Amino acid sequence: MLPTLIGTVIIAALVGVASEKTGFTHNGILQSVIICIGGAFLFYFVSIMFGVGFGRQGWNAIAASIGALIIVPFHWRK
Repeated sequence: MLPTLIGTVIIAALVGVASEKTGFTHNGILQSVIICIGGAFLFYFVSIMFGVGFGRQGWNAIAASIGALIIVPFHWRK
C-alpha cells in the first residue's frame, strides 16, 4: 500500500509540472502540483474504499490529476 501511495504522489507531481510546462494550465508550478496531489490522494482512497477505477493505480493517478486540474481552477474562476 505504501509504495503505491508514493508512486501516486510522484505521478501526480509529474502531471502537475508537465501541465504547467506545456501550457495546459496557468496556475503556477507549485499550485498545479498541490492540486494534482490532492486529486490523486482523493481518488486513491476512493478507489481503495469502493473499488472504482481503471484497474491500475498509475492510470488512476493520471486521470485524477488531470481531472483535478480541470475542475479546481475553473470552479473558482468567475
